[in-house]
Amino acid sequence: MVTIKDIAKATGVSPSTVSRVIADNPRISPDTKKKVRKAMKKLGYHPNIHARNLVVKSTKAIGVILPSSADKALQNPFFPEILRGIGSVTHKKQYTMMLSSGQTEEEILAEVKRMVYGSYVDGMILLYSRMNDPVTQFLREREFPFVVVGKPYEGISETTHVDNDNFSAGKEITEHLIEQGHQRIAFIGGARDLFVTVDREEGYKAALAEAGLENKEEYHIHTEFLKSGGREAVESLLTLPHPPTAMVISDDLISLGVLSMLEDSGLQVPRDISLASFNNVYLSEITRPALTTIDIQIYELGAQSAKALIEKTVNKAEPAKRIIIPHKVIYRESVSEYKGE
Repeated sequence: MVTIKDIAKATGVSPSTVSRVIADNPRISPDTKKKVRKAMKKLGYHPNIHARNLVVKSTKAIGVILPSSADKALQNPFFPEILRGIGSVTHKKQYTMMLSSGQTEEEILAEVKRMVYGSYVDGMILLYSRMNDPVTQFLREREFPFVVVGKPYEGISETTHVDNDNFSAGKEITEHLIEQGHQRIAFIGGARDLFVTVDREEGYKAALAEAGLENKEEYHIHTEFLKSGGREAVESLLTLPHPPTAMVISDDLISLGVLSMLEDSGLQVPRDISLASFNNVYLSEITRPALTTIDIQIYELGAQSAKALIEKTVNKAEPAKRIIIPHKVIYRESVSEYKGE
């Protein structure tokens, strides 16, 4: 097994200099770093990261907490894509990513406590923001570094978070449907305690109000961010005396269920009903018809949350940040002009 002493001997520097190169100490010249790293690669030396971490009291690992059980969450393409963004930064910074796998809220909290008390990670990214969340409360009480993807329920100015302007996005996509002549517009969202749903729905309501359109309670449906949730939502809307001619759907995966159910009901999109969605996951482009949707730059949400967390773990005095990732409407085939009945 190749050791630091072997690298020192091969390069003519001291073992302590090799250690400093491994730690990327700025006092070591670029030429020396290059020489030592070349020898490490040639001789097949791999640093004992665990031992190094014990010395510097850092795990070089971050925890990533999903909003629900991993098997359900990972059915939604949003999560693999945001994990890809996080992973791009952790790989570059040589950090490890630990993913929560709890099946219930209680299991997730227990796993978070295990990670914190066991010193498994330096900080955590929460891939959700919900009201009265016990995980957030625990991390605050422990003063443990964490970053929220979304808008924090409380302590917004003291909590680093990465988000989109979901109110503006909800308003913008609804205005697009109104401009196409639609007046009966439904909203299908996730759980009411998720801020992403709340903000998008508030934007939808603001667009209706500005256009002088009635905000009908029966046009509001809340379901899971799954394809099955979309099918269930459509069943209740189609039985109304005056069903909607358009729908704002707060997640592309729900939209796929809506498309499937409409097709089973003999309705065509956009001929009979228009759909506008959120997230711009890869499935939204390849489904038929392709979905008009809001691109929220999922990858960038992940990358920026990882950068912000690592900054916080390296510098405990790093001030809280509010990082807003821009969004834009992607116009495709699922929306058409309403020509009346």
